[in-house]
Amino acid sequence: MVLDLLLIGLAVTLFPLPIMAFVLVVSAPRGVRKGLAFILAWLACLVAVIAIVLLLTGGEPPPPRSPPSIAALAATLLIGVGLIGYSEHRRRRRHRSATAPGDPEREHPQAPGTSLSSRMDDATGWSAAALAVLLQPWGMVGAAAATVVQADLSHGASFLALTGFCVLATSSLLAMELYVVFVPERAQVALTGLRAWLERHKEPAVVVTCLALGLWLVARSIYQLTG
Repeated sequence: MVLDLLLIGLAVTLFPLPIMAFVLVVSAPRGVRKGLAFILAWLACLVAVIAIVLLLTGGEPPPPRSPPSIAALAATLLIGVGLIGYSEHRRRRRHRSATAPGDPEREHPQAPGTSLSSRMDDATGWSAAALAVLLQPWGMVGAAAATVVQADLSHGASFLALTGFCVLATSSLLAMELYVVFVPERAQVALTGLRAWLERHKEPAVVVTCLALGLWLVARSIYQLTG
């Protein structure tokens, strides 16, 4: 369980779409407050999902080969297949976009980000929180939920693993928020550069992240279902 949560948390924190949105949030007027609202909503989603799973299991992992255990593994397998399929979909869309003549994204690659940036200038903390909920990579969070079924709250290691997952899945956002708080001038320059880099490399990053995590989830689920 610990290794699975570590890999899922790493994929969540490195997923480029929420990072790009968060850069726009903290770069807007009153960005620190909006960024805090984004982070709190993000964390609330993770904690809520984990709490619901633990409430359903009672904090005790189901016996091996029991229907709940098999259902959790089957759900993980389906999520893994879905991530692989999503990765392939993004790869093909990127290929079509790169080869299509007169494609608007090629001619104006920063237009969507510019539009969102202008909207974030007038956004409130509630808007930033709603954006965090919408941009949560729910497929990956679902994989984490299926993994949390194995958590045994009678052992302190499970608490550490669950806490570590939440912190890791939020670490990139926390790092940017703290950077803006303590060195705002340098942070604005660095985050602007990060946003520009992500706009150029967003699609490959999404493809690789989803494919890698999807393959791991599929392989792990098949091994445990057939082992």
